[in-house]
Amino acid sequence: MKKSIVIGILIVLVFVALQSVYIVGEWRQGLVFQFGEPVRVVRDPGVYFKTPFIHELVLLDKRILGTAPQTAEYLTLDKKRLLVDHVSRWQITDPLLFYRTVRNETGAMARLDQVIAGRLREEIANHNFIDIVREKREAIVATVTDGTQEAAASFGIKLLDTRIMRVDLPNEVQASVFARMQAERERIAKRYRAEGEEKALETRAAADKQREIILATAYSQSQSQRGEGDARAAAITAQAFSQDAEFYALVRRLQVYETILGAGAKIMLPPKSDLLRYLESPQLVPPANPQ
Repeated sequence: MKKSIVIGILIVLVFVALQSVYIVGEWRQGLVFQFGEPVRVVRDPGVYFKTPFIHELVLLDKRILGTAPQTAEYLTLDKKRLLVDHVSRWQITDPLLFYRTVRNETGAMARLDQVIAGRLREEIANHNFIDIVREKREAIVATVTDGTQEAAASFGIKLLDTRIMRVDLPNEVQASVFARMQAERERIAKRYRAEGEEKALETRAAADKQREIILATAYSQSQSQRGEGDARAAAITAQAFSQDAEFYALVRRLQVYETILGAGAKIMLPPKSDLLRYLESPQLVPPANPQ
């Protein structure tokens, strides 16, 4: 009987001892309350003691914490609807104020996201859709972070930064946006085709002009050369005619005979035709004029 009592007392003492000792790790900080009133803030890691059943221990994280992506719809300056996912990184700097205002990390994330979303809504409403998508995102989150610092400090939190993870369009808006994008691309393509067609017409016109110039130059040169040839031929003919008129007449008539007296050709001429003089007896041909 006495042994069981001793064992019971030992168990009670061990339980009381365990309730009197608590450990704060390097990544944590603690608050000790007595009947709901804070009596100690523990920031340094180590082993500490408290009064069992009277003091209550609350441990809070000392590391950098983050909120999960929160998707919300916002309206830009040019009245475009956007779906934005934002995250934030923060740290508990005043554990007592933190516990009094938001109680725990879940409450802190809810309050902090609410404040960030409000500031983000204001900033997005001051920028056009294309600026947010292209180049204003970093400036927007920097402004939101600076504007939220004071509100976060009122919760015992230091807001380190805010980031926009994703910017998207609502499903019902995506179809119309894609249709406008397609129409814009088609308009640009038509403009490029028109410019190409205009350039092609200019090139063809320049080529046609160059061709006409070349043909005209070639025709002029050919006519000049043909004229020179005809003049030279006439000079040679005149020179030959002046040397032997009868021989020239004979050659010319022979050429005419070859042309008009083909196979099966029939021609009716008077007997005294000058054309037939060389078809008669050679004795009837008058002698050439002496030189």
